[in-house]
Amino acid sequence: MRRRALVQQGGLVLSLGLLHRHALGAQSPTILTVRVWPAPEYSRVTIESDAPLSASQTVIASPPRLAVDIAWVTLNPALKELVAKVKADDPNIEGIRVGQYSADVVRLVIDLKQGVRPQMFTLAPVAAYQHRLVLDLYPVRSIDPLDALVAQYAQPKASAPAIGAPARAASDPLGELMAQRLGKAPEPAPAPAPPPPPAPSSPGANLTQGPSYLGTDRLIIIALDAGHGGEDPGAIGPGGTMEKDVVLKLAHLLRERINASSIKGTPMRAFLTRDADYFVPLHVRVQKARRVQADLFVSLHADAFFTPEPQGASVFALSQGGASSSAARWMAAKENKADLIGGLNVKAKGLEVQSALLDMSTTAQIVDSLKLGGTLLGEVGRVGKLHKGQVEQASFAVLKAPDIPSVLVEAAFISNPAEERKLNSEEFQNQFADALMRGLLAYFARNPPLSRSRTVG
Repeated sequence: MRRRALVQQGGLVLSLGLLHRHALGAQSPTILTVRVWPAPEYSRVTIESDAPLSASQTVIASPPRLAVDIAWVTLNPALKELVAKVKADDPNIEGIRVGQYSADVVRLVIDLKQGVRPQMFTLAPVAAYQHRLVLDLYPVRSIDPLDALVAQYAQPKASAPAIGAPARAASDPLGELMAQRLGKAPEPAPAPAPPPPPAPSSPGANLTQGPSYLGTDRLIIIALDAGHGGEDPGAIGPGGTMEKDVVLKLAHLLRERINASSIKGTPMRAFLTRDADYFVPLHVRVQKARRVQADLFVSLHADAFFTPEPQGASVFALSQGGASSSAARWMAAKENKADLIGGLNVKAKGLEVQSALLDMSTTAQIVDSLKLGGTLLGEVGRVGKLHKGQVEQASFAVLKAPDIPSVLVEAAFISNPAEERKLNSEEFQNQFADALMRGLLAYFARNPPLSRSRTVG
């Protein structure tokens, strides 16, 4: 009875609201398109319309589902497409049902695979998007980046180009250490493998010889940040290539090389801030890198400009003061808009505190970032043109980890037709990943990682 009364009361309020809306001559929104973005960390449902949407949500615990009522709209073919948008491997959404609940209300029922903490918010028009209603469904039990890294390490290692010797298979330092920290039993170590043949001479060959001088409790972790993703495509080339896709491919290629390498017997591991096509806010990318205590942070992008002429790769570091050039300032402003395009819930609790913490960049971090950037730039220049011959600096939000040397690498200008074709070339992708790997090894040759145990805190 109480539930029926609430429904009736809600219907009365809605009806009064509709009468008031029609009396004012307001036009009802039309749903233009819908999108679903699955990810282990959260699943996102986006509903785009030609006018702001008004909606309410109700969480039902058993079986887990979410009911969303969208007011002042009618069911149309675009909204019906939500049903087919859900993928079988979505970790959070089982399916979506849509129907006309009343004359001016559409109800979505999102059937869930597990309990979620939903966040619903609206976004004003920006870039190519009109008004958006966003539903972010976070699992009640959130994914810890450390757990993700442990799971990644437990997977069989794929073969990768021989740039540096492969990590030793006789022990699993990451599995043992992280299991210890997380209070879990470590996975059994694989059987010892026969010694590998001598590695061919390369810029980083000397780094992979000799005994481990850092101990088995040390692991070198490189955070790889594939820019943009999900709602944010990044720059789009004249042929339709999306920046978010090519940089994710580069991140995967570089991860293979890092995971197959070691420094004097100490394994290297890559941690991806996103490993599929979904949006990650800029401050969350930095938080993830800090959570796994990364030694370095490398953000991968593909540049763009208003005209097709500019070309070449660039490397950027953070600046505490002004930008090193007007172009660097423009680039930072463009990249910092990713949150607006990707869809950040600005009302989320703690966002202001996190932003303040990430503003505490240090001089030492910037000095180390410039060293890393210079080394990477030197190697990248061997496989293609450089847009600028020195590391540029500006206030990039994604480079603001106060304790991790961080750089942003622009692989090429996706707005240049020739460089767009190059970015889609497997040959160039592998050459560029090789160059970055050589740069990482060369950086550690001059700046050995500190000997310290990793802790979870």
